[in-house]
Amino acid sequence: MPRFFVSGFEGGTAVVTGEDARHIAKVLRMRIGEKLTLCDGRGEDCLCEITGVGEAVTLRVLSREPSKSEPTVRVTLFQALPKAEKMEFIVQKCTELGVCSIVPVLTQRCVSRPDGRALESKEARWRKIALEAAKQSGRGAVPAVLHTMDFDQALASLASMERAVMLYELGGIPFSQAISPDMREVGILIGPEGGFEESEAAAAKAAGISVAGLGLRILRTETAPLCALSVVMFATGNL
Repeated sequence: MPRFFVSGFEGGTAVVTGEDARHIAKVLRMRIGEKLTLCDGRGEDCLCEITGVGEAVTLRVLSREPSKSEPTVRVTLFQALPKAEKMEFIVQKCTELGVCSIVPVLTQRCVSRPDGRALESKEARWRKIALEAAKQSGRGAVPAVLHTMDFDQALASLASMERAVMLYELGGIPFSQAISPDMREVGILIGPEGGFEESEAAAAKAAGISVAGLGLRILRTETAPLCALSVVMFATGNL
């Protein structure tokens, strides 16, 4: 069944506008009386019936229920900015795997360091990718792509979480020991292509963040978050 995200609708009716309305009317060629699913972006699915098709699509809400596709664990990925378009790949695949939010981070070894309008444009692009990936994968919520943080801001945010882990290419405790089946929130910090500076790993430890490794092989910056998320989802019964 077609699935769309619409924010801010309450009660028994909803309105879809813009690109989604055009897709419903022109691409899917849906008509009055046909049904689709609307998601409020916060984990609730609404079965709806189309009552009008035009520049906007109007719908009647038939039923509401919590989305069955959202994981029980909230994972925030703190991803050091990689080169080229790797961040787009990371956002897309992590959305499919169930990430709750993504925080771009500038670390000492980041080669890509956009600022100003260039950074705002990239963040907007990543949010659009997260939305499209959430639609494709049947998510009940769209992961938030937050504003880019510096390393110290990322550590402060991680330190406030129930569980926080830095994945360090020089190792640490096994990642499986840093997580548990009953956890409900975890933040995962991953470095750029060149990895973390030793001083950054030391600062993470001082902030109370677990420093862990993903085995004896060094994973690429775009591979590590997918591996970590898969492990977390499996360990918490979400795979």
